[in-house]
Amino acid sequence: MNKPTDKILDGNQEEINNQTNSNDNFKEESNSSDNISDDSLFSSDSGYEEDDDSSDENSFMELYEKSLKSIQEGELVTGEIVMIGKEYVLVDVGYKSEGQIRINEFIDADGNLTNKVGDKIDVLLEKREDDDGRIILSKEKAAKIKIWDEIKNIYEEDRTVEGEIVARLKGGMAVDIGLQAFLPGSQIDLKPVRNFDSLIGTKHEFKILKYNKRRANIVLSRRALLEKDRKVKRDQTMHDIKEGAVLTGTVKNITDYGFFIDLGGIDGLLHITDISWGRVGHPSELYQVGDEITVKILKYDEEKERVSLGLKQLNPDPWINANTDYPINTKVKGKVVSLADYGAFVEIKEGIEGLIHVSEMSWTRKIRHPSQILKVGDEVEAVVLNIDTENKRISLGLKQVEPNPWKVIGEKYPIGTTIEGRIKNITDFGIFIGIDEGIDGLVHISDISWTKRIKHPSEVYKKGEEVQAVVLNIDEENERFSLGIKQLAIDPWDEIPERYKPGTRVTGTVTNITDFGVFVELEEGIEGLIHVSELTKDKSGNALSRFKVDDVIQAKVINIAKDDKKIGLSIRKLEEAEEKDMYRSYLTNGKEATSNLGELLKAGMLDLENKKED
Repeated sequence: MNKPTDKILDGNQEEINNQTNSNDNFKEESNSSDNISDDSLFSSDSGYEEDDDSSDENSFMELYEKSLKSIQEGELVTGEIVMIGKEYVLVDVGYKSEGQIRINEFIDADGNLTNKVGDKIDVLLEKREDDDGRIILSKEKAAKIKIWDEIKNIYEEDRTVEGEIVARLKGGMAVDIGLQAFLPGSQIDLKPVRNFDSLIGTKHEFKILKYNKRRANIVLSRRALLEKDRKVKRDQTMHDIKEGAVLTGTVKNITDYGFFIDLGGIDGLLHITDISWGRVGHPSELYQVGDEITVKILKYDEEKERVSLGLKQLNPDPWINANTDYPINTKVKGKVVSLADYGAFVEIKEGIEGLIHVSEMSWTRKIRHPSQILKVGDEVEAVVLNIDTENKRISLGLKQVEPNPWKVIGEKYPIGTTIEGRIKNITDFGIFIGIDEGIDGLVHISDISWTKRIKHPSEVYKKGEEVQAVVLNIDEENERFSLGIKQLAIDPWDEIPERYKPGTRVTGTVTNITDFGVFVELEEGIEGLIHVSELTKDKSGNALSRFKVDDVIQAKVINIAKDDKKIGLSIRKLEEAEEKDMYRSYLTNGKEATSNLGELLKAGMLDLENKKED
């Protein structure tokens, strides 16, 4: 119920009763609704005598009866507001007295009066006279009656009615069309509605499916209007559809593989491969349901009513002029759009992507995966290495943007140059020394020392240690930088042939005993081999059994192989030489002492025989 307001003019029920019962407001006979009470008509104060002619009495009674029967209860009439009180509004409907309407029927939601004195309004006569002799009227009920009449006309004439969806009900929505009507869920839209609440407060045109005034039941449909409109659009669309035509539609649905576009009563599929010449992650990244989009008809199957659409076909294929736009050795800029194990894909123009292979990412670093230096979204500059427009492929190089350091490293570090650097890595086969940014030099284990027998480089060096080395070789093609540490000193083998000539008697320490002989260290890093054939056997017949590691022995140099860095030694030849020397000495001593010649010869022969047996 609407609340009353202070804007109502002063007045009360007593004033209204006095107004309605006053005889001073008696109207002319031509007015069918005189404000005269039954008692006043027959009183002496009325100016009429009881002995008036019966014909005059009858005439007046007929007029009175006519005035009472001029409007009936439940009838709709038009009246004029004559007074606005605090609780009631008086309306002149041409009856013998003014009718009353409660003030709340004239108050809006904000508490304001909707009418003023003198306004003409339609009202419903609820009671001609209540117990207090008042005429009861209703403005609201009159409005509802008029609405039902209008609903009947709209239904019969197949017209539409505008209404506002005001609430959600079981199975549908409540719609305000002046009266509350029901909109079934199936009649809201062409497709099922997921969010009913989002429709509350929206206004639409509706078709009246059926109504029942007695039950106050009205059923509406919005879908019927949409279907009718769609049919009109469909007929027009079917006339316009042909391959190559360009039409504007609305995104109706989005899937992983594309869009369904409403062209106007008929849907077409815009496949993801026909959205853009470039890369598309998911269709929803580009458009949303309800967006308008201009497309091209690629194919139309009239029998199945299937329409294939294209968006990228509205623009020329960017690969058509790619050869002239991106010649080999051209520098291009682009964005990394994808990474693979073998490289990175860079979009240099919508629809044109190039591949930077991992081998083309750095001159110096060994890139195992592109994520080591790139990530999706990076802006990069690259050089076109190759282009194949037929297969839509472009090979790009990242390292080619900068000069190849291997092209200038030879000029900076000529062979024979001594460099100094930090050991970056140690392996079984050598050590890596940092030379320049991204360039490491390898000192092979064989180039660490001229003389030391090294099993692992870690025996001599540690990671991070500063060392000097000599540049031995630079292989630009294979990107290899060879260094040597032992080359910082003179090769002792250059002097070995002079110091250890064949026939020289040497002394050394046994370092190793093998099946094929004994290794003897003559000086630090210089070893000789006494082959088993150059040993003398002991009494057991085993030539190796008389030796053990760290024994100090003597031997005779029998050969030198400088290139192979080998020295051949012999104990057998040393002992044979000693025997000959002893024999010579014996002979020489025999001549000087001829008196004992026989005994000496005998003793010498016995000693020689003993040695041979050994």
